[in-house]
Amino acid sequence: MKENLQAVEQNTKNRASNANPRKAVELYDEFVRLKSETDRLRAERNSNSAQMKGKLEKEQRDQLIAKGQQLKEELAVIEEKLAQVESQMQYEGQRVPNLTHPAVPIGGEENAAVLNMIGSQQQFGFTPKDHVAIAEALDMVDFDSASEVSGQKFYYLRNAGALLELALVNWAMTKVVAKHGFTPLMTPDLVKASVLEKCGFQPRGTETQVYSIQDSQLCLTGTAEVPLGGVYMDKVLKESDLPIKMAAFGHCFRTEAGAAGAAGKGLYRVHQFSKVEMFVLCTPAQSEALHEELRQIEVELFSELGLHFKVLDMPSCDLGAPAYRKFDVEAWMPGLNRYGEISSASNCTDYQSRRLNIRYRPSSQGHSDSDDGSSSDGSGAKQGGKKGGKKGGGSSDRGTEFVYTLNATACAVPRMIVAILENFQQEDGSVIVPEPLRPFLGGMEVIKPPARKAGH
Repeated sequence: MKENLQAVEQNTKNRASNANPRKAVELYDEFVRLKSETDRLRAERNSNSAQMKGKLEKEQRDQLIAKGQQLKEELAVIEEKLAQVESQMQYEGQRVPNLTHPAVPIGGEENAAVLNMIGSQQQFGFTPKDHVAIAEALDMVDFDSASEVSGQKFYYLRNAGALLELALVNWAMTKVVAKHGFTPLMTPDLVKASVLEKCGFQPRGTETQVYSIQDSQLCLTGTAEVPLGGVYMDKVLKESDLPIKMAAFGHCFRTEAGAAGAAGKGLYRVHQFSKVEMFVLCTPAQSEALHEELRQIEVELFSELGLHFKVLDMPSCDLGAPAYRKFDVEAWMPGLNRYGEISSASNCTDYQSRRLNIRYRPSSQGHSDSDDGSSSDGSGAKQGGKKGGKKGGGSSDRGTEFVYTLNATACAVPRMIVAILENFQQEDGSVIVPEPLRPFLGGMEVIKPPARKAGH
């Protein structure tokens, strides 16, 4: 950052980030100065102590004792300042976003580039309803009870709604595990705030999306990306073990600070939801091909369901801090009369792995930390989810390099339910179940209102 400050500042500006790279560099310079002063005082203190070991006159010993006390006090002041500066430096440094892929459009959401347009909009011989009206008529969801129990933006899934969530999760997990070689995991919903920060998320501040547990270092995770990123924290892997591909089912919790309006209606934007997340560790040279692989998996999944959607190369202002490049999938939602995001796939390069200290040992020479990932060997995945290697040695671990990390959504359940209900609704209020989900729903082909019990 210090050696490329102007470029980093421009990148931060392009991404509309409020980070301050110059301040981070200034704090680094101050940290180096204080560290040097601390080392000097410690050396002087040690020298002073060594002089007291021999036979000394009382006056000379008293002078050395006084000098030792003075050095101790000076050192305590400097060490306290050093700790404060280091903390500030870490905070400011962690706010600086990743670099940006040269192909990423510069600007806001309106500058997103359409990479694929799959399928076509459903045509209806009637006015389509939104998913809230459909789900409530089919007794699939209960917002009112949830608002009494938990508050706004929570929900109960009932009857076919509950079964549909389980079907979507099992379908997505089966596809990515059986066909694409991902290792399945069930992850913790609570993670340490430090791990969350190392993955590039900010658990503090008025606009945070993170729920923190009071009087605890734990937070509710907003995505399984975080606990998956932590699986290999402080580990050194063998190059032959890469890429490692993991898929996790997890619950996601988000404050949705600042979210309001039509986009927040019903199931589209909620505080808690289930998701199947894909996460990959790889070498820099493998990363771009794997990013494309993740994109193609998403296209395959949503095409199989019969959805109409577009794949976008997201612009610089829409990238989260860890992402070097991000592809979004937006599905057509006729009830909402717009496209809505249902998935994304990000290449985070070494932004997360540097903080998590996940390294690999190249099997041969010729590898470099400066590799921009523009080439790929297209190698297959190795089994993930099991800790391997040994404890990493930080930046002093010679002969190792940082892995690259990628993540992608296989299935964010509530938004998939929105897309399915709105696209496959029928005039009589029923909903056609996409064929791939039927085996996971006991053969159910159509969602109809549940039969009423006698006397009701």
